[in-house]
Amino acid sequence: MKAIAQNEFGDASVLSLQELPDPLVGPDQVLVKVRAASLNPVDWKIRAGYLQGALPHHFPLIPGWDAAGVVVAAGPAVQGYAPGDEVFGYLRKDHVQNGTYAELVAAPERGLAHKPASVSFEQAASLPLAGLTALQSLKAVKVGPGDTVLVHAASGGVGHLAVQIARALGAERVLGTASPRNHDFLRALGAEPVTYGDALVEEVAKLVGGEGKVDAAVDFIGGHALEVSPELVKDRARHSSVVDGKVLEQGGHYVFVKPNHEELTWLGELAAAGKLTAEVQQVFPLAEAAKAQELLEDGHVRGKLVLTI
Repeated sequence: MKAIAQNEFGDASVLSLQELPDPLVGPDQVLVKVRAASLNPVDWKIRAGYLQGALPHHFPLIPGWDAAGVVVAAGPAVQGYAPGDEVFGYLRKDHVQNGTYAELVAAPERGLAHKPASVSFEQAASLPLAGLTALQSLKAVKVGPGDTVLVHAASGGVGHLAVQIARALGAERVLGTASPRNHDFLRALGAEPVTYGDALVEEVAKLVGGEGKVDAAVDFIGGHALEVSPELVKDRARHSSVVDGKVLEQGGHYVFVKPNHEELTWLGELAAAGKLTAEVQQVFPLAEAAKAQELLEDGHVRGKLVLTI
């Protein structure tokens, strides 16, 4: 099969289009012909070697944890999928090597869901890691009906989905931090924009009135946003971060996204109902994965970048 792979850690130049063996398919896995794979910041961090202390890595290394495609074979223990099924999933494994920037991927059954027919492969591939991260972060702080929620980095790949998912969970108001150029985008999603910066606490207080605090906050950027989150919530236990485990010292929750079939299915149903849409800034052919990673690493992407295979 053709795949984007790297043989060493480094900048985007270490990525190349290679001819590699088709993946082995375990008893509880399905072989998926990938139609689209979305990029996430973790991809370039893996490429650069930043996660060596967290997971075993092996070369040649194919990046990517998100994919949407068509099942071409299923292991003998698989019950929920058959050849021809359209699927999408968050396909992180315990070892980093056989990712989704490829024509084929062996997908653990636990990380998959059926793709709704009305949702495109590009849209479906954009949902798994980012959508699950958003949903699990919001669940960690018990977002529900009537809440006012603050989403840090609300125009990013995870944040813009969190805005929509918070609404689906019943939040009455969603505030989102973003640079001014993305404020209209957030308004279109149903969020009230707040500008990044040192005056964040004061800006939130102006919007919510009263004691100047929100019911819950979810952090997808770290730094100053994480530092001030405890000041912005009524209950310190109702803030979370995916960036830094120091949030635990503040009384909040650290979220590391986990594969979850039921939650993926729910996200797909939400998308099929028109209540969850991934903003896809740009689509690249597989061969241009290095260019796509460079754009993502630059840090100014609105929503998601997607590779088509």
